[in-house]
Amino acid sequence: MRFATWNVNSIRARVDRVVDWLQRSDVDVLAMQELKCRPSQFPFQRFEDAGYEVHMHGLNQWNGVGFASRIPAEDVVEGFPGMPEWGASGLEARALGATFDGVRLWSLYVPNGRELDNPHYTYKLDWLKALADDAAGWLAAEQPLALMGDWNIAPRDEDVWSMDFFAGRTHVSAPERAAFQRFIDLGFRDVVRPYLPEGYTYWDYQQLRFPRNEGMRIDFILGSPEFASEVTGASIDRDERKGEQPSDHVPVIVDWGPDDRPMVF
Repeated sequence: MRFATWNVNSIRARVDRVVDWLQRSDVDVLAMQELKCRPSQFPFQRFEDAGYEVHMHGLNQWNGVGFASRIPAEDVVEGFPGMPEWGASGLEARALGATFDGVRLWSLYVPNGRELDNPHYTYKLDWLKALADDAAGWLAAEQPLALMGDWNIAPRDEDVWSMDFFAGRTHVSAPERAAFQRFIDLGFRDVVRPYLPEGYTYWDYQQLRFPRNEGMRIDFILGSPEFASEVTGASIDRDERKGEQPSDHVPVIVDWGPDDRPMVF
């Protein structure tokens, strides 16, 4: 099977690109983030016409997560039990879990954090702690499990184009990196990095960041030992940052289990 994650940065603006990519890339399950719409606004028909069913969780024009799949989804869950609220907004649409042919996947959109002294930064750390607390229990099930999505953390210095530029900013702070490391300490593995030690997944729209390759690696697939042991390849589809109206993120892909299909580069 082929799994992928992609922060699409508004599905209504980019539905044609996403559906076209799904078909060209032969992806079985795509975890999507930043859908930016309610269910009544989601372009379900375009996906269905391409052979994909969609399960999504969206409350307003912000956030939003979902799955597009050629495999029936089971046990679909919105949010995780310990997920904290954000101020008056309450519980946001940032997590969706589903099982596909015995593989448990989560589409996750971790809070941005904004600035180090912003309440959203504390919310981000609390959100990650709650996710890790719950994920520790999920590991006990010994089921293939992957946490997929936009983590809004660059866990290593080489995951940003300039540590000098990011000094004193979010995404690279010690508490954020420690929060990410906790998942690794629990037993999750970054299943993409062994195949791609270098490479970014996000480039800001401003100041020609993409042509200058001034990017960040903030989109990850963290797999349980049962999931990681069956990964046979991985790629980052950098070309999806090119062309008209691209998302500022690109797809991250893994092949899982016996499969002879070629990878996407």
